[in-house]
Amino acid sequence: MLVLSDFLILGAVLFCLSIAGIFLNRKNVIILLMCIELMLLAVNMNFIAFSHFNGDIAGQVFVFFILTVAAAESAIGLAILVVLFRNKNTINVDDLDSMKG
Repeated sequence: MLVLSDFLILGAVLFCLSIAGIFLNRKNVIILLMCIELMLLAVNMNFIAFSHFNGDIAGQVFVFFILTVAAAESAIGLAILVVLFRNKNTINVDDLDSMKG
């Protein structure tokens, strides 16, 4: 039988992995976006776990809103990344630090 602490520990591990991915790999924009998505999914897991164990559906409804925003963020982020790659021929963060108009 799974208890609430099992889900919270798994969510904390996923969240820590995403934080470590952001801090360890600051060069590739795609990996940074994936780490942000993993962070959102870890938070969603905690929302669903609390919602299930409290018997309230509000947490699960809130997860749908977070997933909608995450999908829009991914689509816009990847579109910006494609435009940057076409203009600069790289997705390396160090090469994208100039703000020329």
